[in-house]
Amino acid sequence: MNTTESIQSSPVLWKVYLAFLGPMIVSNILQALSGTVNNIYLGQMLGVKAMAAVSALFPVLFFFIAFMIGLGAGAAILIGQAWGAKELGRVKAIAGTTLMVGLYAGLAVAAFGGSFTEMMLRALDTPADILPEATAYARIMLIAAPGLFLFLLVTSMLRGVGDTTTSLLTLLISTVVSLLVTPALIQGWAGLPRLGVTSGAYAAVVSFLIALGWTAWYLLRKHHPLAPNAAFIKHLRIDRSILVKILFVGLPTALSMITISVAEIAVLFLVNRHGSQATAAYGAVNQIVSYVQFPAISIAITASILAAQAIGAGRGHTLGKIARTGITMNLVLTGSLVLLGYLFSRHILGLFITDVAVVDMAQTLLHSMLWSSVIMGMSMVLSGLMRASGTVLMPTAITMFAIAGIEIPVAWVLNQLYGLNGIWASYPIAFLAMLVMQTAYYRLAWKRKPIRRL
Repeated sequence: MNTTESIQSSPVLWKVYLAFLGPMIVSNILQALSGTVNNIYLGQMLGVKAMAAVSALFPVLFFFIAFMIGLGAGAAILIGQAWGAKELGRVKAIAGTTLMVGLYAGLAVAAFGGSFTEMMLRALDTPADILPEATAYARIMLIAAPGLFLFLLVTSMLRGVGDTTTSLLTLLISTVVSLLVTPALIQGWAGLPRLGVTSGAYAAVVSFLIALGWTAWYLLRKHHPLAPNAAFIKHLRIDRSILVKILFVGLPTALSMITISVAEIAVLFLVNRHGSQATAAYGAVNQIVSYVQFPAISIAITASILAAQAIGAGRGHTLGKIARTGITMNLVLTGSLVLLGYLFSRHILGLFITDVAVVDMAQTLLHSMLWSSVIMGMSMVLSGLMRASGTVLMPTAITMFAIAGIEIPVAWVLNQLYGLNGIWASYPIAFLAMLVMQTAYYRLAWKRKPIRRL
């Protein structure tokens, strides 16, 4: 059933949401588990310095990945609108422009980043004892940027045509390959060279290249609308008018991600001042919260794609139904995980922490803020829906203000008054403020605007 037609019926709309959500949530979990297990490999097999060397690249790599995720999000919305309007040629043109921008950006990162890797790491004040290993790891990852960027963009754009299953399979292949190749290169299995810290980087490169190759073959075999056939290859050029629209939608998304990351660094700075036990509690709580938030993030992406397809099909009147269904599903799915988190919090925290005093601390912190994941999810649904119509500046500004203008100052003030518990209280306060502001703008301004395609 065509998703743009399915939106007419609320019961069917629930099924459409679930068809999107299942593969997307599993994809998010796979990504998280892949990173977690690879870090365990490095930490257990090579030691703390190996973990530190890999972590040294994170601020630089996150910036580039945030930009690519933003670019992919903008492309997915435009593709969703074109797909809803049944304009297959425009779908290919948007995808072609996005891929070429990603390729050129990746080549620039590979050329300049690969040449000045050590200089960048020195600028980040990387400790001298891990600088050689960190440089070796970072140089491989930066030189491989073209493949990494294309991998991120392809999986994102497939969602624009309603295909989350292929994205899941692509990520599954990448994850399995990475989890096999990393220990093989660390230990030198089957006569392979022992590559130390760089094992993780080489494994990442091999994994996304194999996954991309499989995806191309699979799309061609299935005669997929985004298959890299002759009809698609002729669209592999940058259309400036399309690029402007992609960046208009995508860059605010990237900026929001960067703002959230910077805010987390600021919060961690406050937490660290309470000692190593507080830092350990912070890490354990974040592990749990990240998994609880996966459905909320996936529901918001689904709302955005369904809204884009509805707009493209000329069914703007169904956007309210999409928003209501998304918010309800967030209450049910994310709310259920929150409830489980409260019921089994001590057992789950015990997986990460063995010190009873730290478990007690982490449990108190978790109980004070876990419920706000539902509030965050509701806000994200409204924000994603509005962005699908091309209204990106105000929802982004609201998100950035709630994080940078409310969460950080409130965390600082409440830390002075109530200590560590005050820091955690800043999350629900910021998320509640965000929801109030997004709802107000949605009802009082956005709903009064005419719905137009980008």
